[in-house]
Amino acid sequence: MKALKQVQVSRRHFLSGTGAAAAGSALGAFGFGDSEVALAQAVRPYKLAKATETRNTCPYCSVSCGMFMYSRGNVAKGEKAEIFHVEGDSDNPVNRGTLCPKGAGVLDFIHSKQRVTRPMHRKAGSDKFEPVSWDFAMERIAKLMKDDRDANFVEKNGDGDGVTVNRWPTMGFLAGCATSNEAGWLTWKVTRGLGLVQVDNQARI
Repeated sequence: MKALKQVQVSRRHFLSGTGAAAAGSALGAFGFGDSEVALAQAVRPYKLAKATETRNTCPYCSVSCGMFMYSRGNVAKGEKAEIFHVEGDSDNPVNRGTLCPKGAGVLDFIHSKQRVTRPMHRKAGSDKFEPVSWDFAMERIAKLMKDDRDANFVEKNGDGDGVTVNRWPTMGFLAGCATSNEAGWLTWKVTRGLGLVQVDNQARI
């Protein structure tokens, strides 16, 4: 057997060979071969395509992290909009796009079968709650509030000086944290206008 001839590869030959291989790969990627077919088969479709993006606030605690909620379904055409993806709002100054584990798992809360979506009322003597209309709920709440205020409203101090106080000491109000400044201002004005003394807020930060 003849001795194998030793091949000498110079730096110039190595660089030129590498360049030719890169050019061949690029041509295939730009559609001159089967590379684009394999790439298309490996890429998943963008899951947020044709989704409606809605800004919202996380309902779990008083931190009030901002959320992007993505849904599909044209309500104008009678379709039911279904939320399928939630992520943090990167423009929100509270969380800057981050979410805690409960906020990140809010889809389980949204689609829970035990989630209450209508006002519920338990009649006197009953052992269960029954769904009622919003009109019924608002009218009943307003009636109970008025009856309690009429019975317990304190117009003047009873210590002898007769100072006007206009207090309603038997009712309290718990405000939320996911409202705007304007809604918070209106809440404060309404509750204080009614004479409520115990006015609290969910926010603890």
